[in-house]
Order: sequence, then structure tokens, then C-alpha cells
Amino acid sequence: MRLSITPGDALIDVPRRIALDGLAPGEQVEVASCTLRGAGVPWRAAARFVADAEGTVDLWRDAPVAGSYQGVSAMGLVWAQVPDTAGARELFDAEPAAALATDILARRDGDARPVRGGFVQRLAAAGVTRREVREEGLVGTLFLPAGPGPHPAVMILNGSGGGINEPRAALYASHGYAAFALGYFKAPGLSDYISATRLEYFETALAWMHRTLKPLQGFVALSGQSRGGELVLLLGTLFPASVSAVIGYVPGAVVHCAQNACDPALGREGPAWIFRGRPLPHVWENNRTATWAPWDEGPEPRRHADALRTALQDPEAVERARIPVEKIRGPVMVLSATDDGSWPSSLYGRMVTERLAQFGHPHAVAHLDFEGAGHSILFPFVPTTQLGYAHPVSGRRSTSGGTPAHNAHADEASWQGVLRFLQQAVAARIASPGDTSP
Repeated sequence: MRLSITPGDALIDVPRRIALDGLAPGEQVEVASCTLRGAGVPWRAAARFVADAEGTVDLWRDAPVAGSYQGVSAMGLVWAQVPDTAGARELFDAEPAAALATDILARRDGDARPVRGGFVQRLAAAGVTRREVREEGLVGTLFLPAGPGPHPAVMILNGSGGGINEPRAALYASHGYAAFALGYFKAPGLSDYISATRLEYFETALAWMHRTLKPLQGFVALSGQSRGGELVLLLGTLFPASVSAVIGYVPGAVVHCAQNACDPALGREGPAWIFRGRPLPHVWENNRTATWAPWDEGPEPRRHADALRTALQDPEAVERARIPVEKIRGPVMVLSATDDGSWPSSLYGRMVTERLAQFGHPHAVAHLDFEGAGHSILFPFVPTTQLGYAHPVSGRRSTSGGTPAHNAHADEASWQGVLRFLQQAVAARIASPGDTSP
């Protein structure tokens, strides 16, 4: 029996072909994977396959007869992995942009020793550079592609877990973008909470990117997830001259209060965003229908989205908090999921695109809404099995929604869509540069 894995070493978003030959026709073989993630926690998956008439098994072609996943999936042995340590959720290395090595073992019934192989998933391509940014009060990490540039640029913002999203920034840089992962809370020297985040901080960051990076044709896109998705839509409306395109992963269409990432002293109904010294009106404010009861008292696994839907039943409060996305001066992409347990991103995505259509938005608009997927849309070929979690700020447990298979599809298709969207947005900017000054 021989095991082949191609490519053996490539970017994380490249699917691998795992195949076996030298088996007897109809013979069964178990194929298992193991990846060390986070602080060295093993994540594993395994599946049994039946050799075809030629004595081969090919995961591109063959569905397992038993095991961690069902159906044909070339990378099922990655997205179906579960951690040995209960509750582990860290999908990357302790060094966030480091490569991940996965071991593959294939064993026939009765074999004393398995056949071994493996592959490496890289977040940073050859020549990508990383440097920490601690300038002008900014806290982030900059990844630059190989080559002199100029490069189009992307700012990457995390959601209510805070921190600095280095993995996504490294992957953006691997595809030719100057990628700035910016922390705004739960990062060194910053608040532990999202409460009362001053939006001038991002105005400073945008000015820094334009001045320091001198991006291609002044192109600076924003990419954010969850609360970061809400935030990038907001920033596109507040600083339209500095923002060339907006990508919102499971974003909000309205301004929300601090929620689970709040400072306990200010409470979950306190403001998340402050601009020019004043809090932005949020959907929970003076809301006649909003109640936390479905979240506080609902059945396990609790879904935060159920509480937020009560707030959306007050049309006047929704209108007061609605993000005026028509002010964005560039292409807009939203990615959402129909089984989002954190908030109703599918509805929010429609609210964004419908408002843009209502105002005749002159730029490209894309909405990818993933059926059966949940809140955690990342990028391809990482585990999608950990649906229940404790919020990293409040510690409260809930489900992000979806199923592992649906979430894996959303991971792969969303990233392909985002790369196409950015490529087209940059091409449109080059074709019609206009005023590139921020």
C-alpha cells in the first residue's frame, strides 16, 4: 500500500489530494489525521474507505463508509477534526501565522504498522514579511507580500473576541495585499472590552495606511467579521474617502450595544462605539420590544440571535440604529449564514444589500448567504466541529450554529468569493482611479 499527498507544502487554502494504491479490490482502509493546534493540542479525524476495482482510494473521489464525516470531501480529514482536549477552540499555532503540519496515517485491517505521510498548511507565502505596529497609538500587525509593490491594502478587524487577526492578514498578504490586522480591544495596551470604542482610532489607522503603505491607486479595503463586520460597514460610512471597498463577514446591519464584550461596569446595553465624543445610537436603545430573555433563559444550546431578533421587531429603533451603508463609496460584499446562532446575519445581509439597492449604489454589491451554515465563517480547510463555545469576554456559553459540513462549505466558498471580489474591486479602481487621496 502506498500513500500520496499532493501538494505536500502549500498555502492553507489549497486543497490536498490524499490517495492510496496497492490495495486489493474491495479492501477497507482507515485513514486518520492529526494536527497540533494552539498550545500543542492534538486535533484528530478518521474515516474508513473501500478500495475500487483498481485497488485505489482517492479522497477527491471517494466517500467514506464510516468515520468523522460523510460524503465526498477532499479535505474532510481536516475540517472534521475534533480536539483531544475538551473545549479547545484555537485553530492555529501558538504563533498565529505559523504553518500547521498534519500527519496522515493509513492502516489496513490486520496491519501492524500504518503507512505514514503528511502535509504542511502555510498562512504566509514565501517572501511575506511580518512586523508589529505600535505607532500613533495603533496596535496591530502588518503583513506585506513579496516584491516591491505598490500593493492594494486591506485592514482586518476581529469581532467581539477582540485581539489581532494575524492568520487572515497573513493569508491576504499571501495573495498580494498589504494586510494590516488591527486590534482595538483585548490586545496589548488596549481595553479588555469593546465598550466605548472610539472610532477616531480607525480614522488614524486609515490615515496611517494611506501615508505609510502608499497602496496601489490608493486602494484600501476593510475586512471584518461579526462585530468587526458591523464596524467595517460603519467605517465605510464615516470615512468614505479613505475606504475603497468593504467586506463584512456575518456583519450587523444596525449598530449594536456592547453585548457580551461589554465592560461589566457599563453593562451589555452600554454603547460599543463613540464618535466625536458621542455614543452612536444602537438598536437596544429605547427599544419597545427588545428582551434578553431568549438568551438568558432559553434552552441549551443558547442562541444569542434569538434575543437580537426581539430587538428587530421595533421598526423605529431599527431605523434609528440602521447603518447608512449608502454612504460607502466603493464595492460592498457581505457574507452571511442562515443558521447563525450569534445573530441573524442572513437577515442583516439582506438589509444591507436592499438598502444599497434602494439608494442606487453605483458600485458592485455581492451577498453570499450560506444555507445551513453558522456564525463562524473563516477560510478553507480548518476544523469546523466546535459549534458550542464560551464567549472569550463574558464567558457565557452558546452555539455559533450550523453543522460542520455546512460550515466547511461556507469557509471554502466564502474565501473564493472574497478573493474574486477584491480582484474585481482593485481592477475597477485601476480602470477608474478618480481621486485616490484619503
